[in-house]
Amino acid sequence: MTGSDDVILEFLQDSGAGHNFQGIANNFEDRGISISYKTITRRLPKLHEAGLVEVLPGEGKYYAITDRGVAYLEGDADLRDEPAPDS
Repeated sequence: MTGSDDVILEFLQDSGAGHNFQGIANNFEDRGISISYKTITRRLPKLHEAGLVEVLPGEGKYYAITDRGVAYLEGDADLRDEPAPDS
């Protein structure tokens, strides 16, 4: 996990919606958060592999935080001890 991961997860939790790479990047730019598009495109698949975000069904890839992601942010999930769920 990186500091960028926490910021991405917190944004997804606060927004309560699914976003694609560009949508997250645009929101970060509007809010003065300096996480690059390249970092977002690199980290979201890793967060998905860890079961912290899910890809929403439908056209394109829109990511939303999972219950596991919320538990991680709240300090209730230790990612070192829990295997990621099968996708």
